[in-house]
Amino acid sequence: MLSFLEGQGCDGMERATFAAGCFWAIEAVFREVDGVVSTRVGYTGGVLEDPTYEKVCTGETGHAEAVEVQYDPTRVSYEQLLLVFWENHDPTALNRQGLDVGTQYRSTIFFHTPEQEMIARSSKDRLQKSGLYKKDIVTEIMPASRFYLAEDYHQQYLKKCGLNRR
Repeated sequence: MLSFLEGQGCDGMERATFAAGCFWAIEAVFREVDGVVSTRVGYTGGVLEDPTYEKVCTGETGHAEAVEVQYDPTRVSYEQLLLVFWENHDPTALNRQGLDVGTQYRSTIFFHTPEQEMIARSSKDRLQKSGLYKKDIVTEIMPASRFYLAEDYHQQYLKKCGLNRR
């Protein structure tokens, strides 16, 4: 069993955590990636213990809506997961994605290991230097902290609504 901070469990699976706006959409994207074993959405990066959706939406908890991804590193690499992350949101938008506005919708990579931190920083630097974006990338890279599972109705929300394949 993985602890909430460790990147690898005894079963060989690894963990990655990303915030990229509303967690419904980014969770659905990661669930489609070959090698992703499971996903769950929740709140992380803030100060309030046991946050709820209503409290996180106030913008006063410091938490971001995030997806925690458990993956098989023999089938998909952390670098490949980062590509999925970068390609599926606007990393230049500060505290917003589309119509969703607030610090809970910020772009953040929460690293679980020093290796993940190094890979994430390198990936962000390469993307910034690529010229793909005219504005600076504002994505935060910070240590993973306690991940609080979101309410059940948020889990695989788009699947429950029939809005994606799996």
